[in-house]
Amino acid sequence: MLLQESYPLKHLNTFGMDVSARYYAEITSRDDLSVIFDDPGFAANPHLVLGGGSNLLFRGNYDGTILHIRLRGKEIVAENKDNVFLKAAAGEPWDELVAFCVENGWGGLENLSLIPGQAGSSPIQNIGAYGVELKDHFHSLEAWCKKTGEVKIFNREDCRFAYRNSFFKGEGKGKYIILSVTFCLDKNPVIRTEYGGLMGELESMDCSSPDIADVRTAVCKIRKSKLPDPEITGNAGSFFKNPVVPEKTYRQLKKTHPGIFAFPDSGGMKLAAGWLIDQAGWKGYRDGDAGVHPKQALVLINHGEATGTDILNLASRIQESVKKHFGVALEPEVNIV
Repeated sequence: MLLQESYPLKHLNTFGMDVSARYYAEITSRDDLSVIFDDPGFAANPHLVLGGGSNLLFRGNYDGTILHIRLRGKEIVAENKDNVFLKAAAGEPWDELVAFCVENGWGGLENLSLIPGQAGSSPIQNIGAYGVELKDHFHSLEAWCKKTGEVKIFNREDCRFAYRNSFFKGEGKGKYIILSVTFCLDKNPVIRTEYGGLMGELESMDCSSPDIADVRTAVCKIRKSKLPDPEITGNAGSFFKNPVVPEKTYRQLKKTHPGIFAFPDSGGMKLAAGWLIDQAGWKGYRDGDAGVHPKQALVLINHGEATGTDILNLASRIQESVKKHFGVALEPEVNIV
């Protein structure tokens, strides 16, 4: 395993921040983890586990070691008449994994098409889109304990999934490195089309009885029409979580803002953060090279030379504005380093 110094990270974070790491190492096997964590010099510096770099914002250079997870591979580990249990290594690109499942007729992940990142980071965030969350088709994962070097199996209950949250963002934060994730996929898929304009897109495609391939196509079309390509415009997708408010609060907001909409959630009603930001007047806003995407106000963008501080300052102003207009607090979804 090669440990590199002063390693540029611009190509490893979708915001395109021009920063570097003091040290950098690619993790291609479990043995790599054992080697590096047994090194006394490694323990003297902070470290950051990096996947696809799609859900983080660097404020500046990272004065520590970046461990870039590059574990690859997929295999069926079990099967019955209804389900296929597919194990994916943590470094598998997420959308390639979704495409693989759809091509094989295994349902469950198609609504999560075109989400950037890698398989290993998907449970940490409990990624979700168009009415589906990762937890809905999660079976288990393998994680390497930094303290003991042992591999632990986590089932769904162990992961404590919640909206854009899990054990790995709370009590377990920084304690484990995910090695693989096993998904429970459907041989007889249940099509989910009721969320986020998906049915309308399918109707425009003249799909009256869509299959999972049609759903994937529709999701990809919607995302490409609304979201910027990070290869062209730096961004991390949705910068803020959709806030969940009590139903009473939602009814009060509906009286003063009739156009507001929400979806039922276990904690109350989930508001559309993008709509709140848009109504507060931020869609398309630009300050230097930090801006808000003109088609989706939930996405903050780097027009080229913005720094992490520039993006954070803009995010703070948006939070203050939404709080003033609606009395609702926005919480960042992006991890800030």
